[in-house]
Amino acid sequence: MNYNQNTVQNAFQIYAKLSVSGEVDLKDFGFYKIDDNIRGLVELFAAEMDCAVINTNERLYLVPVAKASPFHVSNDYIKKTYFASNSPVSDIYMMYFAIIVFFGLFYDSYETTEPVRDFVRFDVWLAAINAHIEQISEMDKETLKYYENDMNYNWATIIEKWEDLDEINERAKTQGKRTHSRVSFLNSVIEFMTSQHLISDEGNMEYSLTEKAKSIVGHYFMEVEYNRGVLELMYGGVKNADDIENTAL
Repeated sequence: MNYNQNTVQNAFQIYAKLSVSGEVDLKDFGFYKIDDNIRGLVELFAAEMDCAVINTNERLYLVPVAKASPFHVSNDYIKKTYFASNSPVSDIYMMYFAIIVFFGLFYDSYETTEPVRDFVRFDVWLAAINAHIEQISEMDKETLKYYENDMNYNWATIIEKWEDLDEINERAKTQGKRTHSRVSFLNSVIEFMTSQHLISDEGNMEYSLTEKAKSIVGHYFMEVEYNRGVLELMYGGVKNADDIENTAL
């Protein structure tokens, strides 16, 4: 298809801003909504970088969908920025797991796409991770090994990492990165999610999902193609969010 010069320039203007900041306010680019060619070109530019463009009607977000994308946040960067520089890879596995649990608390099942909660308290998130780790750790070794091979997900490493973290001071509100505790670890995960514009701090240790996070959940989190059965394993037989919240009180 041939595009006129203005169409290409307008599309690239949007993509250029997306590539720098990761998001674009559509109030500044009204032509995106009314021109199919511009939308198609922006998506094409993003696809060439192994990214997807997510539209929330108010903003656009550039989201990497493959590790090959230059916009993908590397494990080394995460370790150096949010954990100790010599952190083991188990920190990354545990962080991803914690984020999945956090997102899951906003939905009443892994098949829904609209959140049913406005916010999640820190202690409820912590209790939910404990519940999921306990459920998975109760599996026999052969079953767990099967799921690891089938899902390409290192469950044993996640269990070991969580159990290795100190739970004595879980109720302390302020803990630094050097504190070897579950609360300290989750504080680092919050820092990561905040930097990626996935959560908003509502105060009183309560956190809500951003529109960017909701869009990512709707496009990828619930899709079997992406979760590889992880959600079915995690949420089969685990107490729902309301039960976990009551336990955390």
